[in-house]
Amino acid sequence: MTFRDILAREFLGNPLAAWAAAAGILAGVFAALVVVRRLLVRRLERTAPASSTMADDVFLDGLRRTRKSFLFALALVAASLALEIPESRRTLIEKLATVVALVQLASWGTGAIAFWLLRMTRERQASDRASLTTLNVIAVVARVVLWALLFLLALQSFGVDVTALITGLGIAGVAVALAVQNVLGDVLASLSIALDKPFVIGDYIVVDAFQGTVEEIGLKTTRIRSLTGEQIIVANAELLKARIRNYQRQTERRVAFTLLFPLETPPDAIERVPPLVRETILENSPVRLDRVHFAAITDQALAVEAVYFVLDANHAVHVEIQQRINLALLRRLSAAGVRLAVPTRSVVVKGGPDAETEATAAAVA
Repeated sequence: MTFRDILAREFLGNPLAAWAAAAGILAGVFAALVVVRRLLVRRLERTAPASSTMADDVFLDGLRRTRKSFLFALALVAASLALEIPESRRTLIEKLATVVALVQLASWGTGAIAFWLLRMTRERQASDRASLTTLNVIAVVARVVLWALLFLLALQSFGVDVTALITGLGIAGVAVALAVQNVLGDVLASLSIALDKPFVIGDYIVVDAFQGTVEEIGLKTTRIRSLTGEQIIVANAELLKARIRNYQRQTERRVAFTLLFPLETPPDAIERVPPLVRETILENSPVRLDRVHFAAITDQALAVEAVYFVLDANHAVHVEIQQRINLALLRRLSAAGVRLAVPTRSVVVKGGPDAETEATAAAVA
């Protein structure tokens, strides 16, 4: 028996020559794919760090995640073309290759999501830490959706009717959503906080009767550290329903005050007060004067009203400037001989029908 006769012998419906050709194709294609993958990885490892685009890094990560089982499945499909295989077995090979390809797609997709999450985390680590938790949630949801879709595609490739399965999952999802609607509301509120940014970690906020510094923005709750030291925990959904005052984004502070003078103060003296107040305010920096006017004549006093803005949101700066202005006004008014009004209160005490005693007491407001 010659070598040609041996190659002509059939095995499982194909001559040994065809089997040898298929084995050669399998080994050659698999080895070529492995070599090409390795060469591309080495080249990109040298060039990607110097590149300013993100595409090189994503492609490099995808090559590293390319499994040898996927390359072998491609080589197996190529080798099967050289053989006469029954339709049922060819279909089985294609289905197995499809499953391996879907698993590889899942690996690439998971890598892309992880790469995006890492990049966004680095960009927002310093400026927007509040969104990091939400980014992690988005990444987890994206992975779950990706694997669920690929799982359904794998079932469909094996001839499974996924319509009923999707319907059942939809009904179950509605039931679960109704059961945990409060939790889902807080999670969605966390996403809204991350996207809309009404406040971020480190902001000083006032919510209803509570106030403090935002320490953490979680999936379900936000934690606030109050001035007295205790931690206030508020559900995210309830937090978005409330009116929030964010003092961290305050650019300036408005200060309004009224000086009261006795009714017997001469007009000339009152006329000197607004310029004196205006000059005192403008001597302090950073301050923007709004107005100073002799505003009202009441039945008890003459009122001079002043409004100015401290061009610094820092509360310590605001109270320091306010103190300097108040002390300077007291000194200047005293030097000008202008006396501030002292509110009085009269108390009338009546005795019997034949006598009446009247007493007046003064009290400082």
